[in-house]
Amino acid sequence: MGKFRIEIKWAVIFALATLLWMVFEKSMGWHDVLIEKHAIYTNFFAIIAVAVYVLALLDKRKVDYNGKMSWKQGFISGIILSVIIALISPLTQYITSTLITPEYFTNIINFVVDSGKMDQEAAESYFNLKSYILQSLFGALTMGIVTSAIVAFFVKKQ
Repeated sequence: MGKFRIEIKWAVIFALATLLWMVFEKSMGWHDVLIEKHAIYTNFFAIIAVAVYVLALLDKRKVDYNGKMSWKQGFISGIILSVIIALISPLTQYITSTLITPEYFTNIINFVVDSGKMDQEAAESYFNLKSYILQSLFGALTMGIVTSAIVAFFVKKQ
């Protein structure tokens, strides 16, 4: 585990940033009165996510590689970070859905059904804790790996 201490540290930071972002979204009304804005504004979390990856790989380069890191080393570190984030994501999604914004699923289901975007059955099968846990897990892996490849390119140093 000591070999991955930096990735673990930054995965925990990522999880905390995610939870803080969910509190922010809820406080902005994007989970209830302004729910129609949620699909747009939630994407701004990508800025925070990329920043965490940059800081994580810079930390890895400084601490574990004495200031020098190849793209491959950064990419592998980013993949490890992504896997750990993905493993933590069911917990962060559970906390979000049960403690931070327990009414979100009801609100989003009502919104998409009332606006004619989905029927009730489709909305209920998509907007629920199990579905969101799976989406967060696979999303963390896919977006994390892509982000890792790009960030590793910019933080490499020979």
